[in-house]
Amino acid sequence: MVFKRLFGSLGVGGPTVDTVLEPGAVLPGGALSGQVHLKGGDRDFAIEHIALELVARVETEHDDGESEGAVVFDRFSVGGNFRIAAGELHSVPFSVMPPWETPITELHGQGLGIVLGVRTELAVAGAKDKGDLDPLAVRPLPAQEAVLEALGQLGFGFKSADLEYGHIGGTGQQLPFYQEIELTPPPQYAHQVNEIEVTFLAGPGGLEVVLEADKRGGLFSEGHDALTRFTVGHHRVALVNWNDEVDSWIRRLVEHRASHGGHGPYGHGDSHHDGHHGHGELYAAHSSHAPKDGDGHGGHHLGDSHGHRSGPGTGTAIAAGAAGLAVGVAGGMVAAEVVDEVGDFFEGDEEEEGEEG
Repeated sequence: MVFKRLFGSLGVGGPTVDTVLEPGAVLPGGALSGQVHLKGGDRDFAIEHIALELVARVETEHDDGESEGAVVFDRFSVGGNFRIAAGELHSVPFSVMPPWETPITELHGQGLGIVLGVRTELAVAGAKDKGDLDPLAVRPLPAQEAVLEALGQLGFGFKSADLEYGHIGGTGQQLPFYQEIELTPPPQYAHQVNEIEVTFLAGPGGLEVVLEADKRGGLFSEGHDALTRFTVGHHRVALVNWNDEVDSWIRRLVEHRASHGGHGPYGHGDSHHDGHHGHGELYAAHSSHAPKDGDGHGGHHLGDSHGHRSGPGTGTAIAAGAAGLAVGVAGGMVAAEVVDEVGDFFEGDEEEEGEEG
């Protein structure tokens, strides 16, 4: 175990901490388990509480451009109210549930470039200290995986993924940011769109899929964005021909002819969606061409879900010649870079917080 000493507010003689997550990627809305290992310092300490924070690197758009920062999107109290003697070893097991909208960081084991972390906080003798930080890997749930695999098999290629601060109007989005997965179009759509963006919004019963196309302009028309949204029930994953279904979504999206530059919330004023419309069944929701609501930052959308792994197409690896989404993630190089980047990014952010505080 690699213990990290809590220097800041507890001093050099304070306890050390090492949080160890169970190996493997977790599911949104699933179980994140592990143990917080403590080692006593040079004297007895009263541990008031131990908390875990889920932290994400998020982009924010503003008038001066874009910036990145760390956003805590969930927090769990996992222990406390005990004393640890000098040099004593003490372990606290935990199992918590990440939010349904937790972004996915990998597809078939290859990183998407999304940076998430689990940060451990100890409160000792009235002082709080943020100690150990670990990278968090999240894999897609069956409905998400089915949609992404179908897109890959239809010839779409992975371009990039990021987290944008903001909110999608007219949805039940819970987190303060959303995930965008940007895809390059196959030849049959390349003359109509520059790229497709996919966002997942999930709840216990189902998954909203928001698609946006950056449409090319014609001889007498300017390029513009077109949006459409669909809902997938988790229990329907095994019952759908996903290649045909997703292809119909894309056709509806690229053939959308409505004028752009509309106003108001996404979904033509549809006030709220919680991810399980129509008792969780698959249905085509409203098409929209209004700009996505980013809480004034010009942002777009977000996503994730939960369900049971079953049915054809889910869990199968994407073949290099037929799909290309997973293969387009630089052969796993991104994943290795993210592991190194997690600590650097969030620890740098903590230093800034400390200076400001």
